Amino acid sequence: MKHLDDLDLTFTTLSVDDDGIATLSLNRADKRNALNADTVDELIDIFTVIPRAGVRAVVLRAEGTHFCAGLDLVEHHQEDRRPEEFMHVCLRWHEAFNKMEYGGVPVIAALKGAVVGGGLELASSAHIRVADASTYFALPEGQRGLFTGGGATIRVADLVGKARMIDMMLTGRVYQGQEAISLGLAQYLVEDSEAKAYELARAAASNPPLSNFAICSAISHLQNMSGLDAAYAEAVVAGIVNTQPASRGRLAAFADKSAARVRPNET
Repeated sequence: MKHLDDLDLTFTTLSVDDDGIATLSLNRADKRNALNADTVDELIDIFTVIPRAGVRAVVLRAEGTHFCAGLDLVEHHQEDRRPEEFMHVCLRWHEAFNKMEYGGVPVIAALKGAVVGGGLELASSAHIRVADASTYFALPEGQRGLFTGGGATIRVADLVGKARMIDMMLTGRVYQGQEAISLGLAQYLVEDSEAKAYELARAAASNPPLSNFAICSAISHLQNMSGLDAAYAEAVVAGIVNTQPASRGRLAAFADKSAARVRPNET
């Protein structure tokens, strides 16, 4: 089995601090961090290893001024792929993004600049998305003569709704600022998206890993089930998570009133 130190990375960088917070950076700033095939392969390797490497949370960020401009269209044009070849490219994207979404380790994306096409598919695979004032979201596939292949029809449509996604693809509509937040494209709009992403990562990392695993994998699985099956599976997951030894001290603190209470935000 591969370990973090065994990963051979060129288009991404990965580091883990003493608290188990991983920093995963897209490293193609000169290409606006467009995703070529090799970058996607690196993401697959990274998210295959991370769930078993003691990582408590991941901050996904990018070098340069843009998060990710999507599919590397220059590579796609030069490769002149056959239909079955590009189908397998798409399946690799699905493998990478599914490993992110279902891996059980919280992934917080620090967004900036372009979050476009496949970049939005990548961002939508993260569990929490933090935008700054420069961040803009778009699906320009229609204008490029393309169709989404990395899960937008699943994840982006789930975030914004089918009609809005179709509008984005047909017309090139761009969302940014508070409008993007209100649609669910990101959960936070702040001045410094990376600083906020690390704050959220550390908050998530303070939870018991088993609780985070359930939150960051079971919810997505449950959404794919019928209501009846989801109710049964949720009960099974709750039975395991809610009786874990790591919860006992926290529950005891709540019972004796020494734990912090949930309070409304200060206004």
